[in-house]
Amino acid sequence: MRLTGIRWNRWTAATAAGAVAAAAAVTATVVATGPDGTDDAAQWELASGPVTTALHTVELPADKPTEAVLPQRRTDRFSMLGLTWKNPKAELNGTVSVRTRAVKTGSWSGWKQLNLDDPSGVDPGSPEDVPGRLRGASSPLWVGPSDGVEVRVQAASGKVSDKLPAGLRLDLIDPGEQARVRKHAAGTGERRAPRLQPVAQARALEPTADPDPTETPTTDPTPAEPDPTEPAPTATAEPAPTATAPAPAPTTAPAPAPTATTTAPAPATTKPLPRATATAAAAGTTAASTVPAPTLLNRAQWGADETLVKNPPDYGTEVRGFWVHHTATGNDYNCADSAAIVRAIFATDVKSDGYNDIGYNFLVDKCGTIYEGRKGGIDKPVVGAQTKGFNTDYSSIAVIGTFTTSGVSETVQNAIAHVAAYKLGPYGYDAAGSFTTTAVIDNNKFKAGQSVTLNRVPGHRDGDATVCPGDSLYNQLPTIRTKAARITGLKVTSLNASLNGGTYFTRHPTVTVNWTVTTASALINRFEVLLDGQIAGTVPGTARSGSARVTPGPHTLQVRAVHVLGHFTTTPALQLYGDAVAPTFTQNPEVALRTGTLSTTATMPVTVTAKANDNTAVRFVQILNSPAEMQYAPNGSWARTAAHNTATTWQVKAADWAGNAQTVASTRTAGLTSERSATRKGTWKDVSSTSHLGGLATTSSTKGSSLKWTFTGRSFALVAARSPQSGQADIYLDGVKAGTVDLYAANTPYRQAVWTKSWTASGSHTVEVVVVGTAGRPAVTVDGFAVVK
Repeated sequence: MRLTGIRWNRWTAATAAGAVAAAAAVTATVVATGPDGTDDAAQWELASGPVTTALHTVELPADKPTEAVLPQRRTDRFSMLGLTWKNPKAELNGTVSVRTRAVKTGSWSGWKQLNLDDPSGVDPGSPEDVPGRLRGASSPLWVGPSDGVEVRVQAASGKVSDKLPAGLRLDLIDPGEQARVRKHAAGTGERRAPRLQPVAQARALEPTADPDPTETPTTDPTPAEPDPTEPAPTATAEPAPTATAPAPAPTTAPAPAPTATTTAPAPATTKPLPRATATAAAAGTTAASTVPAPTLLNRAQWGADETLVKNPPDYGTEVRGFWVHHTATGNDYNCADSAAIVRAIFATDVKSDGYNDIGYNFLVDKCGTIYEGRKGGIDKPVVGAQTKGFNTDYSSIAVIGTFTTSGVSETVQNAIAHVAAYKLGPYGYDAAGSFTTTAVIDNNKFKAGQSVTLNRVPGHRDGDATVCPGDSLYNQLPTIRTKAARITGLKVTSLNASLNGGTYFTRHPTVTVNWTVTTASALINRFEVLLDGQIAGTVPGTARSGSARVTPGPHTLQVRAVHVLGHFTTTPALQLYGDAVAPTFTQNPEVALRTGTLSTTATMPVTVTAKANDNTAVRFVQILNSPAEMQYAPNGSWARTAAHNTATTWQVKAADWAGNAQTVASTRTAGLTSERSATRKGTWKDVSSTSHLGGLATTSSTKGSSLKWTFTGRSFALVAARSPQSGQADIYLDGVKAGTVDLYAANTPYRQAVWTKSWTASGSHTVEVVVVGTAGRPAVTVDGFAVVK
């Protein structure tokens, strides 16, 4: 069996067994070539777990104070290189040119320049702040699998005053390779190892030994002789990664419900594995967010060797800003190499530059795949080491590559925006906003304590003197902020329901809701109509209305706008009640005579009443007889008139707030009876006038004189004339005194209904009117009575 995925030469031999064991702790099978010495890529997949990296160093003594040259020579294998120097505060003003020899072809590259615009991101008191450990450094450069190098370092002006910093060292990083495991073949009986582990479990399996002993200076950069028992490394034995190589599947970072995670698309050429849920470290505080977690590769999946990290992470209390960087490592890479590039950056930061851990909180490659950076919890405010003076209470992402003259794709923009929204959201910060803060330490741009106003998603150059994240990417930040911003202006404008006391009522089986939003439709994936917190309807991001089916009873109604990146905004809950039950009447229309003036044609004043009830609430009752009139109450009362001896059907409608309605009717007849039909007692005198009903009335000024009627009906009214000379009369109902009326008036109104009485049902009654004999105005003039049957 030939082991692959492990370099076997004199500088890795001591660690190869450990690397294989660590990989085996997470996966069950190490790749073995077939009998013909070839691998079928479709039968294998990359394993999750620690990968051993190696640092090879070459000291570069300056030939002159302003120049250092490393002649072309062969080296141990590496894929990333950078230049470092002893004093982390010193700057190298000049150029560093390199060329490398490719392992696969043996050809030498053209000259490439290292980026020297890479200020230290370390804050005092951080895990990186260890005296004597930090070094000044260029940005690293990814060159792919190489085994030879040539270097030229030149100060900017060639003057002694621009001499190179002391302790120049060329650092060569080998990121190692992830082991592969055989996929399960159905029917073969082969047991397949777990393809991924949750982060917490994977980390528990990782070794906790001392630092990797492969970090040794290379005093002789000539390649070591291969072990005689092992074939020399060749392109066949260690093929360069390609975009079609399998890669670990992205892991979804911790996120709150209730939404499915929307993720930035992974490279189309990457073959995914099952997802594993990342779990945060115990330290730090996790805040809830409405932003779904991005899908990413966690540290175990990209092969982080956790034994390199010696100190626990620091935590802030929030994430107030989200820095955007580029790694300046070049764009000449396949996305299948990205995990190796991340491991190389990790090794560079720790082994070469002296950091405790990788400086960035997140990284993203040019295909949009996101990588967990500094350990400590994806959903926690982990303090990075990436923008000096602005690390605590900030997070960051670095785009793998150099973006000075060309920007990133929309896929990468979306990935940056998604992580920014995810990190800022739990603390209530909008990615489109800005804030004022202070630098905690001097850097190359600001003094400690200096006030600085920053965008919530700033570029590195906003916080330090650097061109990072490159002109082109920096110019794309406004678009990225817009993509990451909260959905704004979402509010419900109307729905086909009636509002009463804070609750909307509807009788329709489907409710239609309308809304407005200020965020551009292009940034909204969809709108969801939520009934009782559950999705009841979905419409495109261009829509401004939607519907949901409603069952009888109480509900809550909301509209949720889902951003194209997956985060969302939801309107406050509206109270909604589905109601298909019409009101009922507890009293059908009743007609009662009321006091007032009768017309000369004997039209009588009446009051029509009705009472309704509903399972929720009566909105109004309405008399339909002309003129129709609503009363917004469950009980209605309307002043009307009734013609003499004419049957009238009175109609009343009741409606509830949902729009359910019911109409009822009652037919009643009102009639007049002359005073001459009464049984008289005492002294009465008939008087005539066109102002009296029928032209006649009867009057008495004698105390004790009376008029008595017996009738059948449900409402009675005594009709009399008023005048300055008129006095009082006692009223007896069914032999019992029911009251006294005073007929005095300053003028002389005729045909007045002066006393009324109504019953719930029609019946026979007797009414007697007795003259009181009021002193000075004893007269009582009676013009008959009215009855409703």
